[in-house]
Amino acid sequence: KPHLTDENKKAIRAKWPRYDTIKTIFIQQDNAKPHIDPMDAEFIEAASQDGFDIRLSFQPPNSPDMNVLDLGFFRAIQSLQYQEAPTTIDKLVHAVEKSFDELSSENLNNVFLTLQSCMIEVMKVYGGNNYKLPHIGKNRLMRDGNLPSQLQCEREPVDNMLLHLQ
Repeated sequence: KPHLTDENKKAIRAKWPRYDTIKTIFIQQDNAKPHIDPMDAEFIEAASQDGFDIRLSFQPPNSPDMNVLDLGFFRAIQSLQYQEAPTTIDKLVHAVEKSFDELSSENLNNVFLTLQSCMIEVMKVYGGNNYKLPHIGKNRLMRDGNLPSQLQCEREPVDNMLLHLQ
């Protein structure tokens, strides 16, 4: 818990764009027992300092396409960490920390764009998982300078999903 409330908070504040501190930042954690409750008073106090609104959430169980950590973040860090080929625990920790520091904002944007496109597809099939992973040509869009930071969702899938839930 001290690591989450101190180390992660410092890293987030150091890397987060200053113009964007008014938005809520969600830290998604898996459902393992060592993690802290999203309503933990100590975390909430630490996460609301300096104008930040940092909140915890648990990842959806058994839904890899809706889990931003499994969708690409872990894979991106893991591939960077494998380039180091650590042989001890200390070297592994160092490699993971170095990989996190070297993870580009472009790579993270790609992960979140994939998550958003999966969310849209899930709505189109009324919450099911019978859809194909969407491909929007992120590399081409990036080369052309047209890669968005977020996807727009048409109103129709949202309205249809809401009707389906009633």
